Amino acid sequence: MKFLDIVRSAIQNSFRNKLRTGLTVVAIFIGAFTLTITSGIGTGVTAYINGQVSAIGAADVLTITKAADATATASDGPAAYDPSKSTTVSLGNGSRPGSTIQALTTADLAKIKATAGILSVDPAVRVSPDYVEYAGNGKFELTVSQTGTITTADLAAGAQLDNSSSSDQLLLPTTYLDNLGYADAKAAVGTTVSIGITDYTGTQQTVTATVVGVQNETLLGSGAGLNRSLVAHLHTVATTGEPAGVSAGYATAVAHFDVSATKAQITAIKDDLSAQGYSSQTVADTIGAFETVINVIIGVLNAFAVIALIAAGFGIVNTLLMSVQERTREIGLMKAMGMNGGRVYALFSMEAVFIGFLGSALGVIAAIGVGSLISNLLANGIFSALPGLQVVQFAPASIAIIVGVVMLIAFLAGTLPARAAARQNPIDALRYE
Repeated sequence: MKFLDIVRSAIQNSFRNKLRTGLTVVAIFIGAFTLTITSGIGTGVTAYINGQVSAIGAADVLTITKAADATATASDGPAAYDPSKSTTVSLGNGSRPGSTIQALTTADLAKIKATAGILSVDPAVRVSPDYVEYAGNGKFELTVSQTGTITTADLAAGAQLDNSSSSDQLLLPTTYLDNLGYADAKAAVGTTVSIGITDYTGTQQTVTATVVGVQNETLLGSGAGLNRSLVAHLHTVATTGEPAGVSAGYATAVAHFDVSATKAQITAIKDDLSAQGYSSQTVADTIGAFETVINVIIGVLNAFAVIALIAAGFGIVNTLLMSVQERTREIGLMKAMGMNGGRVYALFSMEAVFIGFLGSALGVIAAIGVGSLISNLLANGIFSALPGLQVVQFAPASIAIIVGVVMLIAFLAGTLPARAAARQNPIDALRYE
């Protein structure tokens, strides 16, 4: 019996009991479908994150904060007062409170700048405007992106911020266009908007800025991007009337290093800063936190899919064991006519592999169809503010691996029934009733 004959016979034998085989295929289908969908989600989200990192750039930037005191615990009570330290600052924005950290002082900035490998350092000044208004179309709350001065925006129209310019420039998010009265993104480019901000004495003042571009929402946060000139202008207005004795404190600082620095050199800079009491992160580090969470979620979902496939494997064992019992006399006849045990083993193993292939192929095809449909619906619905995000994407290599793994599980599940069939004594088998 040639190999092609074995394959042909295995396919035909698989459909002798259509109901039993069908139920086994359904179990495999569910596992393969789930595994393909979760793999597609992982591929889609990871591709979007990697695309964001590539588009954002800022490969030569470290965001630096004061490291928390690792030796202090809640049971120790409050730390002793240190007049050399700046006060604590909140990482919240406007009405949204955030975590409170020790502020960086001008002395801290000098220490960071003196660190080997650091080319320059600038304090990240946080401003909280009250509103933005265009052409008298109403005042709307303005959320400011805290990464606008160090990253490259994902533009829908216009140009990037020029941080070396002395003119006040603004990047509007696409979500602001309708409310401010713009017809589209291109219509906003080049226009002048008014920004309201309250100074130290409680008086609201107005600053004008030019919209140089419109940006899409990203994973790094929403909000308008401001160039250095506009940030400095708003900060000056916000601190108008501030007493001379108020010490300056900054939540974070932005340090630049050589863009050609190797991973080992960047690690050495971060270790040096850590030894001095500062925490530092690159954009890639920040994005890595997203990837870690996503990979954990995908791993848990994949575990459930694998459990379903293992359960389906027991279904294959049951199906083939019953098939061996029902075909005992047929097996005896095949062996009596010269078919050796290896060929019998191959025949039943091929049946198991075919059932695994059929279930996995159907599951993968259904998952691609359903996943693509859901991904398009989400892209045009709740994720419309994140252009380029396809939640579910299917990589050919991943699909091939899933089908291969399912077929391997099916083969291993079919080993026991195949061995039972191969070890049948032809004389005893022919007498079986």
